[in-house]
Amino acid sequence: MKISFVALLSGVSLLVLLQSCQQNTDKKAPLDGFTSGTAQFAADESFSPIIDEELYVFKALYPEANPVITYKPESEVVNNLLNDKVRVAILSRNLDTAELAVLKRRTLVADVNKFAVDAVALIVNQTSKDTTISVNEIKSMLKGQLKTDINIVFDNPNSSLVRYLKNLSGNQELKQKNIYALSSSKEVIKYVSTHPNSIGITGFSWLNDPDKDYAEAVDKVKIVGVKDEDNKIAPNEYFKPSQTTLVQHTYPLSRSLYMIDCTGRKGLGSGFASFLSSERGQRIILKSGLLPDSIPQREINITH
Repeated sequence: MKISFVALLSGVSLLVLLQSCQQNTDKKAPLDGFTSGTAQFAADESFSPIIDEELYVFKALYPEANPVITYKPESEVVNNLLNDKVRVAILSRNLDTAELAVLKRRTLVADVNKFAVDAVALIVNQTSKDTTISVNEIKSMLKGQLKTDINIVFDNPNSSLVRYLKNLSGNQELKQKNIYALSSSKEVIKYVSTHPNSIGITGFSWLNDPDKDYAEAVDKVKIVGVKDEDNKIAPNEYFKPSQTTLVQHTYPLSRSLYMIDCTGRKGLGSGFASFLSSERGQRIILKSGLLPDSIPQREINITH
């Protein structure tokens, strides 16, 4: 009887051990596949309009796929990626050497896919008579070297747009009394729509097919033409952002969009990146007004 009890106890212990191992294996098993499951992404909030459009179509095509995208300022997105809170990020820049070194120490490799080009647009109130500006004038205004009573507004202080403007002007502070950081791109557009004496700086994607909550404000602003004196193609001409001026490199203020996948496997991150780069994904970008990384071919059927 004693031997049977010991055998029974050993059997139960073995069963518990096997179940525990199975649970640990399940915990380590991927929760997402190429077009299925759930995965957490972090994305630059500057690009939420176009990313939301892409996400809507992707999930419609693959109902079992559930990428959960959290929109944050660029600095927070990068921090989340480096601190292992997410393994997939969407940014308007590639990672720098120091950031890549952090990932390397964690034996993570960044798979980087460029999928679009966005323009940085300058907007003024529809009543404004100033409809052109040069790159040098923009730099001077951001440095505080050009005396003006015009208020310059952009989205929050930690955004990719602010980083872009700092790099453009060489001014890492942007603390002049007439320069203001608001809370979002929508707020920038709404501010300019009600303040004639202002210039707003925002991503071009926010001005195309706007949501109802700020569409009326978009109708009350106009886009400024920009001249780049250092442009060898047309140094004396002003250009507005468009797919044509972006592809011809005549509009001087632009930035690329990247999807960075550090999962190291063919999961939902690589699945969504593949969709963004596909003909379907690139056509969505083309329709939005941004410049696709690879312009889809246009098919023409000729019938007799």
